[in-house]
Amino acid sequence: MSNLKNLSDPIALRVPADILSQIERIAGITERSRSWVIVRAMKAYLATEGRDILDAAEGKAEIARGGAADLDEVLDELDRRKDGDVAA
Repeated sequence: MSNLKNLSDPIALRVPADILSQIERIAGITERSRSWVIVRAMKAYLATEGRDILDAAEGKAEIARGGAADLDEVLDELDRRKDGDVAA
């Protein structure tokens, strides 16, 4: 019963037949459930494209909070540091 706390709510979703066929083949070959294959695929998406979307949203929120710097000011600061003016 201790594993039940790690489970999420069930969801229903429509999957195109060709994708479902691939999921079922992979599940059979790996001797895993369809749910396991789908969760792995979702984790891979969330680690790549999903992460990019979340990072972009956080960047926009940071800019809205005033947490941005003007590019020209940043470049000027880098030039000063390159020229040895580290105190700037």
